[in-house]
Amino acid sequence: MNYSAMIQQTIGYIETNLHEELSLEGIAKYIGFSKYHYHRIFQKEVGVTLSEYIRYRRIANAANILLYTNEKIIEIAVHYRFESQESFTRAFKKYYRLPPGQYRRIIGSLINQEEEAGMKQEETVKGWFLSGSHPFNYTMGLDPKNFHKGRASGFLKSATVEANDEFATMMQQFKADNYVGKRIRLSGFIKSARVSVFCGFWMRVDNNLGDIVQFDNMSNRPISGDTEWNHYAIVLDVPDNSTIISFGVILSGRGQVWVDGLRFDEVDDSTPTTNLDYTQELLDEPVNLSFEE
Repeated sequence: MNYSAMIQQTIGYIETNLHEELSLEGIAKYIGFSKYHYHRIFQKEVGVTLSEYIRYRRIANAANILLYTNEKIIEIAVHYRFESQESFTRAFKKYYRLPPGQYRRIIGSLINQEEEAGMKQEETVKGWFLSGSHPFNYTMGLDPKNFHKGRASGFLKSATVEANDEFATMMQQFKADNYVGKRIRLSGFIKSARVSVFCGFWMRVDNNLGDIVQFDNMSNRPISGDTEWNHYAIVLDVPDNSTIISFGVILSGRGQVWVDGLRFDEVDDSTPTTNLDYTQELLDEPVNLSFEE
């Protein structure tokens, strides 16, 4: 069974209520599942427990506030439902290896130095490259202000795009050897702003002749406009003759898309594929030759 829509609905609810009381019981009730069933589904789909997800999203938002505002640490802690500044500090150190005050001073100073030196966000991102129909009309880079977890996200944005049929992708390729004969899921988090056509993850499996044997670019479930961070996934089979797996994020038209927390997992046959089948079944005989039907 495909639980993607349910996960996206609940993550949307969580993201807008991180400063409110959130519990497994309350969220399961909101979505109409038992808490035990919902707990298993969430962990399987997202890769972490619900409580862990809520905790690291609160900490990530707190890290952003520490760097880009003068908000007092105790006020940040209270806003994100921590019982005390001490409990907030313990949780923060788990993810960032520094207490909040030192993180603000040290990382904030590094960011200021980069800005004063005129460093641009648009840069080479290790392991990723630009492609597409008009890659020269787009830029990619790292964004330390918008991230889902950690200290930065990757982004792809339009720069000199003139038409809606232009698109670019920030992508990678790797050998299929370790996944041959398996069903794999690419999942991660996406945020968008002013996307005029659509954006989303994509993945493609090619065989040893260079033919596409599996493909999905989320064109049947597109992301457009302005959206907050949410979880998306692509599931494809990797047939025996597969040689290359390509994947990335696509942006069609104007706008900007951020990606973070990508991961690959092997899944079983109970997880349906999202492969887009472009082949059409051949008819036994030609039809409507007189154009009267």
